[in-house]
Amino acid sequence: MALEKINSYEEFLAYCKEHSHSLDIKKGVKGIGEETHLISICSSSGCHASLSQEVYDEFDKYIKENKLEKKIKLSITGCFGFCEKGPIVKIFPEDTFYIQVKPEDAPRIVDNLVKGDKPLLDKLYVNPADNKPIVKQDDIPFYKKQKRIALRDCGLINPESLEEYVANKGFAGLANVLFKYSSDEAIEILKNSGLRGRGGAGFPTWKKWDIARKVPGDEKYVVCNADEGDPGAFMDRSIMEGDPFSVLEGMIIAAKIIQANKGVIYIRAEYPLAVERLEKAIYILREHGLLGDNIMGSGMSFDIEIKYGAGAFVCGEETALIASVEGGRGEPTVKPPFPAQSGLFKKPTNVNNVETYDNVPFIFANGAEAFNCIGTEKSKGTKVFALAGKINNVGLVEVPMGTTLREIIYDIGGGIKNGKAFKAVQTGGPSGGCIPASFIDTPIDYDNLVSIGSMMGSGGMIVMDEDNCMVNIAKFYLSFTVDESCGKCTPCRVGNKRLYEILEKITNGEGTLEDLDQLESLGTIIKDTALCGLGQSSPNPVLSTLKYFREEYIAHVTEKLCPAKECKALARYSIDPKICIGCDICAKKCPVEAISKTDQQAKNPKLFIHVIDDHKCIRCGTCAMHCPVKAISL
Repeated sequence: MALEKINSYEEFLAYCKEHSHSLDIKKGVKGIGEETHLISICSSSGCHASLSQEVYDEFDKYIKENKLEKKIKLSITGCFGFCEKGPIVKIFPEDTFYIQVKPEDAPRIVDNLVKGDKPLLDKLYVNPADNKPIVKQDDIPFYKKQKRIALRDCGLINPESLEEYVANKGFAGLANVLFKYSSDEAIEILKNSGLRGRGGAGFPTWKKWDIARKVPGDEKYVVCNADEGDPGAFMDRSIMEGDPFSVLEGMIIAAKIIQANKGVIYIRAEYPLAVERLEKAIYILREHGLLGDNIMGSGMSFDIEIKYGAGAFVCGEETALIASVEGGRGEPTVKPPFPAQSGLFKKPTNVNNVETYDNVPFIFANGAEAFNCIGTEKSKGTKVFALAGKINNVGLVEVPMGTTLREIIYDIGGGIKNGKAFKAVQTGGPSGGCIPASFIDTPIDYDNLVSIGSMMGSGGMIVMDEDNCMVNIAKFYLSFTVDESCGKCTPCRVGNKRLYEILEKITNGEGTLEDLDQLESLGTIIKDTALCGLGQSSPNPVLSTLKYFREEYIAHVTEKLCPAKECKALARYSIDPKICIGCDICAKKCPVEAISKTDQQAKNPKLFIHVIDDHKCIRCGTCAMHCPVKAISL
């Protein structure tokens, strides 16, 4: 049914009632018809990379060829979170959860569904604990300890369908703010919810909104920071791809409360699918009177435009972002004034990230208590993490604040790949710190992470195992920060470069114990003197690894040894004379002729044992790779 513009609150309520059946098949409502099924296919960037669009096309083709359109509906949805097992296909109302679906699986899944047979065993998730297949999503260990608020619609609704969004309580929060609550009451609800900014430092959302609300001005802005730049982070991208209407509704609610009339989404151009979904959602809302003039007949006027970033990490800092939107160079400015006082074009501006705005409609639709009953005393609600690295279940997870690292890494993440030992986890991206295994039972919230030398950040969580060198990890994050620094202030521009050079010196086997003291001293100075949050937090990976993994630094410096065997300059290949058979393969394969024969004979008296000249060796590993008896080791 074509939608007409909503011109009043009454029309909105009528519309919600009229379209409440949109999710009935998915929710298993009786009376729809036993033969009606819905096949929902993940359509996030991650699953697209695993050919989910081809999977969709094959389903569509087979359903049409067999004239099954009345019995089987086909739809797309956002990220299910279980990225390790994508592409994911979910069957409703049976709630059958298929993983790693390929295009050639489509015909037999459809045939199985039409026949009413039991689910296909080879497409179900198999629990490694008991080797039994699991049919339903909620029974899979990956989901059992999760609580979905920010991701409530991802994997459920079609992200391009306003009807499905509204049928799942979409815009109920906005209707309450427009017609039920005064701005004072709305701020009080937000305050009672305990929502803190999900973009980094965790500043109370209500305080930021209240400042912008109270600053006088006939023109104000609401800005969404969608410039997600942390290595390994994909939380905001997945939300925008899977639930764009929720982000937009959160921005409209913010605009109503602070009395803004213009909105901007600042998003990196490297997110084409998220951009496409947001553009479609904005167009749909304009068409139906939920953006533009006189929204829902309330007299409120507000519109949103998209601005593209070029991928500069520093533009995740709110003042640098604002400078970029204005057409200038993305550089941070001194605060105060804060953007809420004087931001975009010197007007009062509220800046929050994607996940923050995404939580807002839930709070105003369900009440502050529905949110603040979750989490810890000072960190309410849930947090979305992008779980990546040396973990079995790579994916997007949402857990209550206060969930321990152990629960995230082992119960949800399935433990470390290949049975390796857990060594550390990096939270908060380049701005965060490396948390050692000794803190694995730490409840994750804003304050606990800061107390152990890390931070929440936007939600990246990179897991490391025993094979990771922590000195090398610190160097990796420093190299990222050096590349991404805007160069405006000396502590960040010069100080981080010096930090990187010292780390490079250490990983090359040229470091001294004095270098460790200099790393600590310089890192502390940068934290205290850099202009913006990026610079102030950039030494965290160095300082945290120095604190918790100092013995690795000392081994690099005093023994010229990398305990994790990761730093190439410190690697040493040797040939075990007890194993070597003198076949000469290693010498022939060596690209720099670093291997020669010795006078000592091998097992075969006609052959000679080989040795490696460490000065010539370039640590390429070719010899070890080709040795037929595995006599060469690192």
